[in-house]
Amino acid sequence: MSIWIIFGFFMLLSWLVSSQLKSKFKAFSKIPIANGMSGREVAQKMLYDNGITDVRILSVEGSLSDHYNPVNKTINLSREVYEGRSVAAAAVAAHECSHAVQHATAYHWLQMRSTLVPIVSFSSKWVQWVLLAGILLLQSFPQLLLAGIVLFALTTLFSFITLPVEIDASRRALVWLNSSGITDYNTHPKAQEALRWAAYTYVVAALSSLATLLYYIAIFTGGRR
Repeated sequence: MSIWIIFGFFMLLSWLVSSQLKSKFKAFSKIPIANGMSGREVAQKMLYDNGITDVRILSVEGSLSDHYNPVNKTINLSREVYEGRSVAAAAVAAHECSHAVQHATAYHWLQMRSTLVPIVSFSSKWVQWVLLAGILLLQSFPQLLLAGIVLFALTTLFSFITLPVEIDASRRALVWLNSSGITDYNTHPKAQEALRWAAYTYVVAALSSLATLLYYIAIFTGGRR
């Protein structure tokens, strides 16, 4: 019963953080930045200021679907960020550009995360099936559940490695937004708040993954007694 309470807590916490992030983004999307630059223009300026010339800026579908792809070196901005001229658009665009800066400067946490991507991709595809089969066959074949735990541990590790990557990207973005004059005394605190709530989503995801990992470990150790 206690494990379901923990799962329920993290589900509720994830929903609350996600709802708050969407609410903040919606509110800050209505607050223009002083120079009227779009998210695309903010991204272009940040790349230029950091001497990055081999990264393309693209518009993609979806809400809050913004991301940097290190494989093809593209900054993918949702339409509301790409075309938006608000503090929210500027903050998100600068954050994603910060990942490009991390890539260009060989930021070690990003390199570690990129190394894990193919492993985690494989793990995510099979881990739930291995865990389910491992639980069903725990008494006769406990090694299967142990294999599932190892696979899930890799996804948990990936979640925690993501934290310093995202936190550093937000730090770089805020420093640049302030130093370049994109944000001012009125809009900068709002950019900070928007990126802070975005970071909370990664924190909750990492802690939720850790709680789930501990749950499977408890099943394994309990079933082995």
